[in-house]
Amino acid sequence: MQIFSIDTGLFKLDGGAMFGVVPKVIWQKQIPADENNLCTWSMRCLLVIDEGRKILIDTGMGNKQSEKFFSHYYPSGEATLLGSLDKIAIGPEDITDVILTHLHFDHCGAAVKKEGEKLLPTFPNATYWSNESHWKWATDPNPREKASFLRENILPLEEAGCLQFIEEKKGKRTKFTDNIEILFSYGHTEAMMCPIVRYNEHTLVFVADLIPSSVHIPLSYVAGYDIHPLISMEEKKKLLEEAADHQYILFFGHDAHTECATVERTEKGIRLKEKFSLKDIILP
Repeated sequence: MQIFSIDTGLFKLDGGAMFGVVPKVIWQKQIPADENNLCTWSMRCLLVIDEGRKILIDTGMGNKQSEKFFSHYYPSGEATLLGSLDKIAIGPEDITDVILTHLHFDHCGAAVKKEGEKLLPTFPNATYWSNESHWKWATDPNPREKASFLRENILPLEEAGCLQFIEEKKGKRTKFTDNIEILFSYGHTEAMMCPIVRYNEHTLVFVADLIPSSVHIPLSYVAGYDIHPLISMEEKKKLLEEAADHQYILFFGHDAHTECATVERTEKGIRLKEKFSLKDIILP
């Protein structure tokens, strides 16, 4: 097995929205906001090469939206999804599977590309994976999340016939491959999927928006975007306790400075133990 962190660039979101009820005077010490109260976040993805498959987890927001759309999110950085894949000699046609943890634009936007007036899957030979509950949630969105579920990011996958659903098991994990399981989460959005990857002696959890960054590890740090914040806290608590007891590696999609971390039990609850790069655990 090979695993790679895939950088797709940076963007900005409101600090208050990302930290919910936690006061700015506390969170800004670790992630400072600009004059508009915006904080910089990454859109980091993961590539897993295993058993003859090249499996991409999430895609970032892509570049096909309007200038007006991007003006709200200030995308920055030189990295792009395809550029980062090219650096490891992976082309769009090489990807066999794309797991979309959920269908918010910053996680799935680059799943679809624009060619002239056509919207086509970015990875022509890939099967794209969502799940039935989340797909229904995203294609008939509630007013709270409607701005995050963009039809042009979603429907072309169904129209191209490359979309399949992973079996949803509430409270249990679904086997995707021999080395990848899917944990379902319901606090951030309906049936978000967190892939769990077994890499040699390590267990790597792609925590998606259940734990957006290493700063979000304390239980009360729940984003205002979450549809069910109390459920998010319950799900975080369960995963973090398991991660502390078994030394799981948390892989962060939105932390602009930290790719991975481990956690530990303390008198104040589960807290950050060690930060490091994914490369630090990859065998030479």
